Amino acid sequence: MLTIKKATDSLGDQDVRAYLRLVLGQINKLKVQEGPLEEAVAELIELYDELMGFHEKKAIWDPVPNCTHVHIVVGDSFAGSMKQALKGLGWVETHKLIVLQENYATGPLGDLDSPKGRKVRSNWFFDNITEAFESYTEFEEEYNELLDKLKQIPEQAEVILWSSSNAREQTGMRHALYLLRGNHNAFALYDACALCEKLYNRPDAFIEYRHSGEIPTKKLREALIRIDGSGKLSIADVTRLQQEWRTISEQAGVLRTWQDNEVLTVSADYYDQYLLEKLDDLAPPVGDNGFLKVARLIGEAVGHCPQYIGDSFFEYRIRELIYNGILEIKGIPTAMRFYSIKRKRRA
Repeated sequence: MLTIKKATDSLGDQDVRAYLRLVLGQINKLKVQEGPLEEAVAELIELYDELMGFHEKKAIWDPVPNCTHVHIVVGDSFAGSMKQALKGLGWVETHKLIVLQENYATGPLGDLDSPKGRKVRSNWFFDNITEAFESYTEFEEEYNELLDKLKQIPEQAEVILWSSSNAREQTGMRHALYLLRGNHNAFALYDACALCEKLYNRPDAFIEYRHSGEIPTKKLREALIRIDGSGKLSIADVTRLQQEWRTISEQAGVLRTWQDNEVLTVSADYYDQYLLEKLDDLAPPVGDNGFLKVARLIGEAVGHCPQYIGDSFFEYRIRELIYNGILEIKGIPTAMRFYSIKRKRRA
C-alpha cells in the first residue's frame, strides 16, 4: 500500500483522471461482460503495472530517432487503448504515440497557439466548468510538452492521425496537422471507429461508436493489423486540413459539432432544449418534491446524445438554465452529484 501511495501521490490531476477513466472502463466491461472476463482483468493488471512504474514508463511512447511510425490520437481514453493495442502487437519499439488531451469540442479556440489565446481558453474553463479544470500554468506546460513531442518526430517516420465522427477528434486532428506544418513526413489518416464497425458489426450485433475511446483494446488491435495504406494524405489533403483548422479557430464560439463531414461552430445553447426534453422524460424520486439529481440527467443526456460532447459542458448548460430562471435548484452546484433540479413553475 505504501508503494501504491507513492505512485498515486506523484500523479498530476490530469493523469489521475486519465487512469480513473481507464479503470472504470475496464470495470464496466466486467460488469456488462463485454468479451472474455480474463481480458478485462488482464488489462486492469497492465494498468496497475504501468501506474507502478509511471515515471519510468511515461517517456516510452515519445518519438525517438529510429521509430518508424508515430500515432497521434485525441483523448486519454483512446490513448490508453492504443498503448495496450500496440503493446499487444509488440510494436512499442517502432511505433510511438502523441496524445492531444484537449476537448476541442468545447471552449474558445481563438489564437490557441498564442499565450493570449490559451489564457482566454483557460479563463473560460475556470469561469464555466466546475470539474476537470486545469490552471493556466498546467495548460501551458501541457501545450509546450505537446510541441516538444511533435518536434521529436524523425523525418523517416510515418505520422498516423486517428479521428472519428465527432468534433473533438476531427478538430484535434486538424490542429495536429497545423502544428506539424513544415514537416516533410508522410501523413495518413484513419477512423478507428469506422474500421472496427466494418470488422465486427453484423446484422444481429451492431455497435456504433461515438468516439475512439469506446473501442475495446482487442478490436483496436485487429484494426491496426489491417491498416492497408488507404489513409495516406496527399500534400493537397494536408494543406486543406490545416486551412480548416485556421477557419475553425477563427470562429467565435464555445461549442462545436460534426455534421455533414464538417466541424461546425454552434451556439452555446445548442443542446439546451435537448437537456430539457431529457429532464421531462425522467421520473424524479418519490418524495423529493419533483427534484432530480443533476448527475442522473447528465448521464441520460450523454448516453443518448449522438455527438460526443462531454458531461462537463452539459453541466455548465444546466447551471445556465438555472441562472436564466428556467430550472429550480436544490443543493450546492459545486459538482453535479451535489445538487438537484426541476422545471420552475410558471406563475
